[in-house]
Amino acid sequence: MVNDEVTTALAEGRSVVALETTIVVHGLPAPINIEVAEQCETAVRSSGSVPATIGVLDGRVVVGLSGAELEQLAEPSRHAAKLSARDLGLAIGTRRDGATTVAGTIAVAHRIGIDVMATGGLGGVHRGRAESYDESADLTAMSRTSVLVVASGVKSILDIGATLERLDTLGVAVAGYRTRQFPGFYRTDSGFAIDWSVEDEVEAAAAFRAHREFSSTGFLLANPVASERQLDGTLHDQALASALEKARTLGVTGKEVTPVLLAEFARFSAGVSVRVNRDVVVANALLAGQVAAAFAAANS
Repeated sequence: MVNDEVTTALAEGRSVVALETTIVVHGLPAPINIEVAEQCETAVRSSGSVPATIGVLDGRVVVGLSGAELEQLAEPSRHAAKLSARDLGLAIGTRRDGATTVAGTIAVAHRIGIDVMATGGLGGVHRGRAESYDESADLTAMSRTSVLVVASGVKSILDIGATLERLDTLGVAVAGYRTRQFPGFYRTDSGFAIDWSVEDEVEAAAAFRAHREFSSTGFLLANPVASERQLDGTLHDQALASALEKARTLGVTGKEVTPVLLAEFARFSAGVSVRVNRDVVVANALLAGQVAAAFAAANS
């Protein structure tokens, strides 16, 4: 089901931004999760675009969840599943609730004609992948889905260098927003350089439009957290070490790893990482709205 506002905006050629729900259901603690979701929608609207928060309720895909529907999806007692692109059909067929990841969100968005999505951090290659083969489906989804994703790089709990290599191999375009250093989610600079940058939303939209002329892959617009809002470097490194040890001790694997690591980051940093997470997601929603508006204007 696509809500009336999103349906009208798409029919009129106006800009729409897809928003994921995994961060609301599995990524942030209550009640901050709902507050951040509302702030993201407000940020998208402030840019002149229409927000389309995506999730699955009782086996029905909803594009443009209402506030009440989002709270319902995030209710712990409903045990909403974490839905990548491969899980959508299973959730629909078994009438489950589910929160969409980047991969799940862009699969739905692309199907109905939404060109831009915002998230906090893209999934990537996990540390120790050589033994575990653990790699986020976000990467392969972006290799076959022509959507521009605004994200603050990938979380530092991942193997950032290997993630960039995979994006290169998969043909996904990567550009920094006013930077040639790939962001590390909590930190402005992950230590890895990237080849391309864009200076504003108009240039980003133009690059994405041109990219589509030559490739069917997605486009990652890497938007770093403001330097004055990033997590302190020493605190970050200590929290990362603690989080990785926590995951090792618990023996978690696959999609269970990220929630455990983020929870330990929040505990170790006394909640500072949650504040950075909020800043990142809302800033990305605003930029996504601006890029979507520029993209729609160029296509009108």
